[in-house]
Amino acid sequence: MKQEKVIRINNIKLKPDHTEAELLKAVKKALRLKNNCDIKSDIIKRSIDARHKPDIMYVYSVDVKKLVINNKDTDLKAFAKKTANNNIAYNEKVIYEFPYGRINNYEGAGIKEEDRPVIIGFGPAGMFAALKLSEAGLMPVVYERGDSVEERHRKVDEFWNTGKLDTQSNVQFGEGGAGTFSDGKLNTGNSSIYSRKVLEEFVKFGAPKEIMYVAKPHLGTDNLVKIVKNIREYILEKGGQIFFEEEVIDFEIKKGQIKSVITNQKRKIETDSVILAIGHSARDTFKKLNELGVKVAPKNFAVGVRIEHLQKDINIAQYGNKTKLRLGSADYKLVYHASNGRTCYTFCMCPGGKVMASNSEESSIVTNGMSNFARDGENANSALLVNISIEDFYKESPLDGMYFQEELEKKAFELGGKNYNAPIQRVEDFLENKTTTNLGKIKPTYMPGVTFANLNEILPEFVSNTLKEGLTELDQKLHGFAEHDAIMTGVETRSSSPVQITRDKETMNSINVQGLYPCGEGAGYAGGIMTAAIDGIKCAIKIIEKE
Repeated sequence: MKQEKVIRINNIKLKPDHTEAELLKAVKKALRLKNNCDIKSDIIKRSIDARHKPDIMYVYSVDVKKLVINNKDTDLKAFAKKTANNNIAYNEKVIYEFPYGRINNYEGAGIKEEDRPVIIGFGPAGMFAALKLSEAGLMPVVYERGDSVEERHRKVDEFWNTGKLDTQSNVQFGEGGAGTFSDGKLNTGNSSIYSRKVLEEFVKFGAPKEIMYVAKPHLGTDNLVKIVKNIREYILEKGGQIFFEEEVIDFEIKKGQIKSVITNQKRKIETDSVILAIGHSARDTFKKLNELGVKVAPKNFAVGVRIEHLQKDINIAQYGNKTKLRLGSADYKLVYHASNGRTCYTFCMCPGGKVMASNSEESSIVTNGMSNFARDGENANSALLVNISIEDFYKESPLDGMYFQEELEKKAFELGGKNYNAPIQRVEDFLENKTTTNLGKIKPTYMPGVTFANLNEILPEFVSNTLKEGLTELDQKLHGFAEHDAIMTGVETRSSSPVQITRDKETMNSINVQGLYPCGEGAGYAGGIMTAAIDGIKCAIKIIEKE
């Protein structure tokens, strides 16, 4: 670890249409500096204060790293003390340095084939694990059941346009994981020292620099496709190997130690280190692990629908009439604790985005949302979910939550017409428990197509009741949320994994299989791109430390 000495300035407020020069002027004003100075600084955070509409402001936090006055370097700590300003403070930031130097073996010289770590899955967790292991010289071998991002994108488009589903390469499976087809959100409540490192890596591989400081960073599906490809090429340059269209179907475990993995290409790979970054939809792998006795436990998750509004209406609700300013498409995050003890909340909100088919299995309907970086689509959408506890589904198997999800997805397929059309319903009709017969001002974005339905026929009664109560109450927090014409699309079931592949907190090994590192969303230890990437880095470090 190393430290960086800075002066942190908080609560700098500027109008949304300000210039860079005006921001610099505001920094100098806060420090009471004259023109005879030179400043080196970084924007740490930018958020929007819309509490006093129509007077909307950007609010900045800025770190001053170097301050030169009259051609002399200034002691930052001493200077900060003199300011007597509650918004200004000296800070020694901890900067994480990855232990690249632990293995002085950059080209892989001397590394035995069986010592190369294996990574299963190439979503954010597997990708960042592979990235860091390759930089450490361990030449990881990655197996991904789906296609490279280019071919995967083609197959996903084909499914959306024709209904032809590839169960091995789709929105859930393939290079980049499920997050590649999303809004690409990077915000997290995780204050991990790794968070900034992940953001830096994304910028390094092509992400916009603004993700380093905006309060709610996102990449967009269009950027993710490019970034994922760049990371893959870098890993290959560093000696890593990536095998697409190759699924790990079996594991050899002896005396509580992983010994090898077997793929669908009849390849057997001997290894004592396997990072299991399979994603939350790898149901066949969950079954195999459970069959082999790897400790798997049920966990809570959530189910519900996607809800769509006009983006312009969300903008007005959040920003008033200041929608022409440099504010971008407005988002929201809403929570309501219902009278039945359940929680109704929005998740993975996609401004200016689309609702999309996210199937990985035949004869099912799975919905999700995505946005491009510009977020310039006509509609806004979000998951509207209700929490599901273990008591709601557990019978005898740790996989019962998975079977609970499957049942809802199959019901949606039936109600949608058995052709991958998704069942939809206007909010007004959902509240009145009747099948929708016509659209209002909001047009659904879901592809391949939609079918008018009554979603109450799919969802468990306690979920429907919670959503009905939640819609009314959330409308009080965000005017228009329960708009009559808002479109609900069913079903949303895969917001998180229904199982946890349990691991030791310190070693990150499976609690009963040494050398097996359950990782990311599929293992139950992450909830989005950011936390999955961080978990991948942590698993990589554990492997490096044991070498």
